[in-house]
Amino acid sequence: MEKRRLGKTGVDVTLLGLGGFHLVELSNGDATALVNRYLDAGGNYLETAAAYGKGESERKVGQVMRTRRDECYLATKVMDREPQVAATSIEQSLRSLQTDHVDILFIHRVQTADDLAQILAPGGVLEVVEAARKAGKTRWIGISGHGRPWAMRDLIEQHSFDVLMTGFNYYDHFNYPEGQSDLVPRVLELDMGLIGMKALADGFLYRSAEPAIRYALSLPIHTLVVGANTLEILDFDLQLAESFTPMSEAAKEDLYVSALELGGYVCRQCGKCLPAPDGLNIPRIFELEGWYDRQMWDQVVRDPADYALRQRLRFWFEQQEEARVAYAQEAVQVDLDGDYSEAQERCPYGLQVGERLRMAHYKLTQEPYPFK
Repeated sequence: MEKRRLGKTGVDVTLLGLGGFHLVELSNGDATALVNRYLDAGGNYLETAAAYGKGESERKVGQVMRTRRDECYLATKVMDREPQVAATSIEQSLRSLQTDHVDILFIHRVQTADDLAQILAPGGVLEVVEAARKAGKTRWIGISGHGRPWAMRDLIEQHSFDVLMTGFNYYDHFNYPEGQSDLVPRVLELDMGLIGMKALADGFLYRSAEPAIRYALSLPIHTLVVGANTLEILDFDLQLAESFTPMSEAAKEDLYVSALELGGYVCRQCGKCLPAPDGLNIPRIFELEGWYDRQMWDQVVRDPADYALRQRLRFWFEQQEEARVAYAQEAVQVDLDGDYSEAQERCPYGLQVGERLRMAHYKLTQEPYPFK
């Protein structure tokens, strides 16, 4: 399996990393077998978190680390913001993982202004993880987060971190475009390690696993963390990594056109709908809708399983209020009686632009339902 240098850490990590979230679903024996299969295949990046099953994932990883700790780079996460709780969590993580140190300790779920304030406060969680590094309990410090990445972008300008991890997939690329356009170039400029996760958009792309994983691996990340709850799924992921060839830009565009999850609803942020007659920034409105609910509610009647999955995931990152505030600050908002037919004609993806804009306006304002 291909290896890539993890930024300024200087170590080489395998293209495919294994995440521990889904180990919570498995018996101890099955979890042990799965982690061993990954290591036997040559994988060398393992990641878990104290919050996964209240430590259950870490304990299951620890069963393997007891004898194979030197075969991988091991990472865990702390999400607590209260300093003493975070310090206690780190100590418990090391006990659960049956090791005296991890390679990367992530400050997890960096998303809001409150997160930034609590992390950077004197005596705050950043000082706790730095103390852990000084004590030899971690080699490197990272940050991780979901959804819109502005808080992570802000944090890496205020402190020197070694690694950053966030989600990369062809669906949320159009909900949080600043991830690839702004965050990634800055992370690479700072020579930080860049780790991808959520290639399947929290399971939303389960019917398109092969192109989804290949797409994420084609980005300038250093390793892609995947989750698995069966050996068959893990073997499928490993095979994709072992036979990986980068996806061309033309192939990515073909995916943007044909992906069933994007369909005729999700805006691809191409800007070809502009200019709008009233000066409305149409792609921006759809980006804000993406912040709100990942453009997942589209008024299409589906089978119960698909409906339930969308309902579970649409507010996964809890950024609805941020989206509404940002929309309220837009100089031009959607004209519910406006004529956006020319913009619709220019859309290469067949979006019903006028109806889509009214839907976005409704989500972002909760004004009376604007549809016939």
